[in-house]
Amino acid sequence: MKIATWNVNSIKARLDHAKNWVETHHPDVLMIQELKGETFPADVFQAIGYNAEFVGQKAYNGVAILSPHPITVILDRLPGDDADEQARYLEVEIKGLRLINIYLPNGNPVDSEKFPYKLQWMARLKDRLAHLRREGIAFAVGGDFNVIPDAEDCYDPKAWENDALFRPESRAAFRALLWLGLTDALRVVNTAPRQYTYWDYQAGAWPADKGIRIDHFLLSPTIADKLQDCTIDRDPRALDKASDHTPLVMTIDY
Repeated sequence: MKIATWNVNSIKARLDHAKNWVETHHPDVLMIQELKGETFPADVFQAIGYNAEFVGQKAYNGVAILSPHPITVILDRLPGDDADEQARYLEVEIKGLRLINIYLPNGNPVDSEKFPYKLQWMARLKDRLAHLRREGIAFAVGGDFNVIPDAEDCYDPKAWENDALFRPESRAAFRALLWLGLTDALRVVNTAPRQYTYWDYQAGAWPADKGIRIDHFLLSPTIADKLQDCTIDRDPRALDKASDHTPLVMTIDY
């Protein structure tokens, strides 16, 4: 079962890229983040054999899940704050597997309300995943976590030390997810440095390979045991009018 995650940075701007990637790679599941709109072009993907579920928001955020298999929506918002209307969470079942697509808050600037919101959102995510662990539900959570877990996941840690993506509080909250017994899928199969999923549009970051790893799959133990591979597909980042993120793809024996 091939499962991918990709922050497309506007599905409207990157629709052709997303459609072409699906037609080329035929994933069983594609999790998409940062739709940037209240609607989703489900008909485009239905025409190539893919079902679609999404949660949208005007101009910002938004997550979607595509699959050629039936999709059952479990939750379309992260529990724990009824006042939170940001479209950042979609939990589904596909072929009996619980899959969670997240677009975790960026948190910048850190001296604004955005950073506490990020940390609170991560605490709520931990509560939800802890609940699933207690219930014995096997799951994979993927998406744009907006967290650089370790120094090796960044081309220049010094340049990012005061950024919300690399602040100690953010990294500690990420470790707290791992301490639930979860596995960082990429690091099971690839411990090399300079494994990036995001390159800024500015200052020639992509040609110079000045990237960061902020897109992740975290797996509960049963799913981790079934992991076959996890790779970063850098090709879409080299396309004309590319997203600043590129797909992360894992294969599990499921």
